[in-house]
Amino acid sequence: MPENNQNAVADPLLENRRDLAAAFRWAARLNWHEGIANHFSLAISDDGAKFLLNPYGRHFSQMRANDLLTLDAGQPEDGKRDNVDPTAWSIHGALHRQYAHARCILHVHSKFATVLATLQNSTLPPIDQNTMRFFNRVSVDDGYDGMGLDKEAERLASALGNFHTLILGNHGILIVGETVARAFDTLYYFERAAETVIAAYSTGKPLRVASDEVAEKTARQWENYPEFSERHFTALRDILDREEPDYLN
Repeated sequence: MPENNQNAVADPLLENRRDLAAAFRWAARLNWHEGIANHFSLAISDDGAKFLLNPYGRHFSQMRANDLLTLDAGQPEDGKRDNVDPTAWSIHGALHRQYAHARCILHVHSKFATVLATLQNSTLPPIDQNTMRFFNRVSVDDGYDGMGLDKEAERLASALGNFHTLILGNHGILIVGETVARAFDTLYYFERAAETVIAAYSTGKPLRVASDEVAEKTARQWENYPEFSERHFTALRDILDREEPDYLN
């Protein structure tokens, strides 16, 4: 979080809202948005049942901290509100109910992750250090059965398991993380990795695939890199503080 934010200690909920609003703004800047579709959420209770979610119809590029809705996954009536997207309620509610590690959930149809999700083999071959970050650390769902309502949402939650990255076959990408910073950093590098793979495939040339040993070593180095996600996200928020400070409101 930015060092100049005086509310960070005094109001942690407001800071959570600002982190999530910043994630929306950067997703829009990186062209990961899709109209008014797609959703980010963040658990704000210990059990994960209460969570923040973007309101139906608000564009990512305009999101502000206090625009975010507070919902309870255990209260079905919350999903019937006019400003709650039905697919968002179904998918994010199911995940927040089932997984303690799914504190922050980011779901987008970003270009290269979605292209990867359309391929018969949606795995990321370890061909550079970004793709190696995800070696044996991604779940792939190949049972697409509609737009994430009712049983489809529960099925997607089961497909995630203990992973933090779920490729939604015929659909897009879903990332979970312990914080907004970690989830956003994971999404950022997954999209970069997918872009590299799609570009490499497009050449039609043989891929230079690293050994399992090197790929696993590199993935662990990513996991142990000190404060990488936090520093990345702080740098992004610093830019927004200067250029789009209304996200804080």
